[in-house]
This record gives sequence, structure tokens and C-alpha cells, in this order.
Amino acid sequence: MTVYFTLVCDDPPYGVVLTDPGPRPVEVVKALHRRTGLSLWRSKVLIGDLPATVLADVPEQDAVAMAAALREAGARADAVRMPPLRP
Repeated sequence: MTVYFTLVCDDPPYGVVLTDPGPRPVEVVKALHRRTGLSLWRSKVLIGDLPATVLADVPEQDAVAMAAALREAGARADAVRMPPLRP
């Protein structure tokens, strides 16, 4: 007999979606570089193709902190709950 289990996590994964670089895109590129470790060039390319998920599958606190840092730099960003993965 085979028994299958579905794991239910207390902390669902979150992500950060960047929707608008705002009036200071250079500051947003620098914030992305500092917080994600992406190169400056890759960060610039990322904000050129919006909306973009800049962080995925992280705890809620990390997603909220990243979204706050991007908003502080002048961007429009949201911490969103990621949909569950389907097998």
C-alpha cells in the first residue's frame, strides 16, 4: 500500500514584483544590485522589462523588506504570495 502526503507549510513563499522604476531608475538599479547581488548591468536590464519578479520563494519578512527598499529608492514594488507549485 502506498501512502501519499501533502506537506503544508506554515510560511508560504513570497516574492517581490517590480512594476514601475519610478522617477529615479538609477537608484532602483543600485538597490537591486545591493539586495540581490545581480550585476548593475543585469539589474538595469531587469527594470527595462517590467513587470518583473525580482525575488521569489522567500519568507514574508524578506519579501516585505525588499519591497520596502525598492519603494524607498522610488520604485513601485509589491510583496506577493507566490502560487503553490503543482506536480
